[in-house]
Parts: sequence; structure tokens; C-alpha cells
Amino acid sequence: SDPVEEPRKRRGVMSVGAVIALVLICSLLSGLAGAFGARFFTRSSTRAAAADTSPVPTVTAEPTEPSPEPVPVSAAAPMSYADLYEANVNSTVGITTSITTNYWGYQSTSAASGSGFIYSADGYILTNYHVIEDSSSITVTTYDNKVYNAQVVGYDVNNDVAVLKITADAILQPVKLGSSDALRVGDPVAVIGNPLGELTFSLSQGVVSALNREITLSGGTTMDLIQTDAAINSGNSGGPLFNLEGEVVGITNAKYSSSAMSSTASIDNIGFAIPIDTIRGIVDSIIEYGYIVKPYLGVSVVTVSAEMQSYGYPEGAAVKQVNDDSPAERAGLQVNDIITAVDGRAITTSSDLVKVIGACTPGDTVTLSVYHRDGDTEEIRVTLDEQQISATAPSEKNQQSQGYQGTFPFPFFGNFG
Repeated sequence: SDPVEEPRKRRGVMSVGAVIALVLICSLLSGLAGAFGARFFTRSSTRAAAADTSPVPTVTAEPTEPSPEPVPVSAAAPMSYADLYEANVNSTVGITTSITTNYWGYQSTSAASGSGFIYSADGYILTNYHVIEDSSSITVTTYDNKVYNAQVVGYDVNNDVAVLKITADAILQPVKLGSSDALRVGDPVAVIGNPLGELTFSLSQGVVSALNREITLSGGTTMDLIQTDAAINSGNSGGPLFNLEGEVVGITNAKYSSSAMSSTASIDNIGFAIPIDTIRGIVDSIIEYGYIVKPYLGVSVVTVSAEMQSYGYPEGAAVKQVNDDSPAERAGLQVNDIITAVDGRAITTSSDLVKVIGACTPGDTVTLSVYHRDGDTEEIRVTLDEQQISATAPSEKNQQSQGYQGTFPFPFFGNFG
């Protein structure tokens, strides 16, 4: 498989130097060299646990007469790309950061650029974590060329998302959010952002090339992303991915590239975006509480290897560790148990379990299908706890609650049966 590299910012250095051919993390401006190896994944800028969708409160009134049959609602008519741009360009922003680095006692300041979009009218902005990583100052520029100082509200490193806040002199125009779960391969999409940090508010268009594409970056973070052939370049990181209803369905954050120093054929139009349904609950939690609220099962798991399956063990997520006083411990899960399904949904890898549990809400009760060490199978009901995670400090990569990423080799821990 191709090597995977953690995306990096594109930075502008104080002096004018020779331009280095490099593959940049899809969002930074001009100057980080990343040209090594044949092909690798790069994020579109610079930084950011599985998300849970916040429930929408409803109010029901006692009807005085029989309720009418619901009227089917037709889907909104698709926009032209020109109409989509005009409707949404005022909701997109450019992001510039300053980064101060010490080199042998000397301080050097460089700039990096990315993209973002307005999440709410009162000034909350979304972008990638890797866009604002290590920054000493952040400015946000709107389409009308107004520049605002931005503060970091919080971020999730594992999901590469950051929430910023600006104080504007007018009511801002937020984007409309759609559902990434409703996307199909072949659906048309569009990106608005700042490629190269210079070609501000550019639109590119394409289609959804693949869904749930599992991408592992060089830093070890594994993400399930939307793949698109819409052009995504350095500087686009953190920008919105739109459907043709003008709704944001993703946040662009990576591209697949070939190094300019490589002898392999060039690779074009393989970009990636974070599904909006993955991070929406995280973002709302950061804004409302100042920390991330996640559902908590309390196990570390690894994927059952093909070798173990050849010995007759089922595919699934094998329990490597059960945390003390966790829902998993209270339900009776033990090391070497294999979780094969959650609420009837098959679990074939550790990342499947992370995704399914992450989509739940704290307090939800789920049914785990478990293959025990003695060869018996059992259905276990578990009520998930709430886990609060700092939104201003790096978090462990998917291990605390249920997400150790790896393959469970032979032999299992201890005696299996």
C-alpha cells in the first residue's frame, strides 16, 4: 500500500526563496516542503473522536381533531454551479495564521493559509484543526474583504475540526447544513475555498467518487472520508463541500498526490472531505459546553486478523482492554471477547465499532453480539455513558472509549477457550 503522510501547512517564509516542489496538506499557502515518496495523502492545511448527532427537541400539542396525512416534501431543485456560488460565497472565509518557530535560538515567523465557513450568524467559524495548529495568531477574511481577529473556541484533533469565533460588525450569513449520510456515489458536489492561499474564493466542481473511504494519515489518525474528484489544493483545507442544494455536506481536508520528485505518474483529482454528519455533534458540543461530549463504551479493541479467522474465529472487533467501572465492564465484556455486531449491524473491524458507537448518544442502550473465549455467543445490552473530552488539548487517538486502531494477531491475549 502507498505510504501515508500527515498533511502539512503551506507556509510563506519571510525571504523570497526558490519554490520547492512539494505536496502540501490541502490547505496551506506557500512553502512547506512535502515532496518525498511516490504517493501520499496530504491534508489541506494543518490540524483536529467519533461524533454523535445531537437530538432535535420536538414539542407536541394535543390535537383537537384528527391529524391530516403528512404531505410529501419534494427535494429542493438542484442549483446551477453559478447560483450555488452566489448563494454561498458570502458564507465562506479565508483563514491566515502566523506561526513562530525557534531555530537554534532565533525566532522565525511564517504564515499559513486555509479556508473555512461561517457556521452561525453570531460568528462561529469552522475549519480544519491542522489549519490552525501551532498558530500564534489567526485572522479570518470574509468575501467583502473585511478582516477579523479570531479566537480558538475548541477543536478535535482526531476528527481534524476546529471551531473559531470572530466578533463581526454585522450579522453574518451562515451556511446551510445538509446530510452527508444522504450522499450517493456520483452525486455532484462543489468546493469553495482559497487554493494556494492566493486564488481566493475559487469554486471547483466534481462528483462524489466514493463514500466511507478509510484513510490513515502519517500521524496515525484514521478517518472515514468522502472522496471527490473536485479539485482540492493547498489552501482549500477547512473549506465547505456543497451538494447542489447549496448545503454543506463535508469539510475538505486532504488530497492524494504524487511527489514532484517521484518517477510515478502524476495523480489528479483525488481529494477528500470530512462528512458533516461525523463532526456536527462535536462542533455543537464545543460551542455549547466548551468540551466534547462522546458516548463511552469503555473498551480498547483491535480487528481480528485474517490469520485468526483462518482458525475459525469470526471477523469483528476483539477486546484488548476493558476499562474499570465502564459500561463494558458492568455488562460483563472481557478481554478476548469479539464484538461481531451492534444492534444487528455487522462489525468487521475496530473502526466499524468506533463509527457505530460514535454515532450514538450518551444514555443510548445498544445490543452487542459477542463471541466469547469459550466459543459461545451472546447478546449483551449496554447503556453508554457520557465521556467529556477537552476541546483545547490533544486527545488520545481513538483508544479511550472503543477505538484502538489495529489488527488482533495470533495468538490472542491469554488462553482462548
